[in-house]
Amino acid sequence: MLKRALVGLIRSHEATGDKAKDPQLKTRYYKLSKEQAMDEVVNMIKKLSGYKLLHEVRSVGEIVLEKRTITGRTQDITITLFGINPVKTAIDIYSASRGSLGDLGSNYRTILDLIKHIDKRLSAYRMHE
Repeated sequence: MLKRALVGLIRSHEATGDKAKDPQLKTRYYKLSKEQAMDEVVNMIKKLSGYKLLHEVRSVGEIVLEKRTITGRTQDITITLFGINPVKTAIDIYSASRGSLGDLGSNYRTILDLIKHIDKRLSAYRMHE
């Protein structure tokens, strides 16, 4: 946690990806179509407190939302869904804080929170790569 806070002093964004060094930030894979995954994730976000769904672009598999932090800063979050094949979808999340200061690891915590909710919602479809 301390390392995250130190990195967060200078960095104000975080993202998941296949090459992430932190295993918690690895891309997630689910055994369902991109359209089904999109429906599930959008419905989940609508029920989550603290997150505001701004828009969804189904053609490219993007869901854009924002979250206000305890300190009053706004985080812009993009959840991207990639259809690997008709029955396999990958999900990545990018979160960035508005403003010039670092985020003290809040984007990291936001991503972990969203991953936890997505994993729970799609637990029956989770694939371990």
